[in-house]
Amino acid sequence: MAKYIHSMIRVLDEARSVAFYDRCFGLKVAERLDFDSFTLIYLSNGESGTELELTVNKGRTEPYDLGDGYGHVAFSVEDVDALHARLEAEGFAPRKLVDFAPGGAVIARFFFIADPDGYQIEVLKRGGRYQ
Repeated sequence: MAKYIHSMIRVLDEARSVAFYDRCFGLKVAERLDFDSFTLIYLSNGESGTELELTVNKGRTEPYDLGDGYGHVAFSVEDVDALHARLEAEGFAPRKLVDFAPGGAVIARFFFIADPDGYQIEVLKRGGRYQ
């Protein structure tokens, strides 16, 4: 059976992105691999065995075109309201909290936030399907 280990996104500014993912989600640098034309930074925390790989292409100055194919990555948290309030207070501009209740009963509570490069991140209240 295959094991899901990481997702990769391309970022312009290593320090800015590492700081964002640390401050917002507690992800720390697990490994950093530096090559002539690019750097790979693997971020993780103790909540999951998966990692987020940041790729920094050296010499790149223009923002990446995310196109119309990118969706989002997601994190689950114990207290989505508290994290939303903290991120808002720290100036990260999370979008509004949403109670998703397609059949009348709330099945998910979440918000979205964009990282420094414009990647969308969904943050869900942990429970049920979102452990």
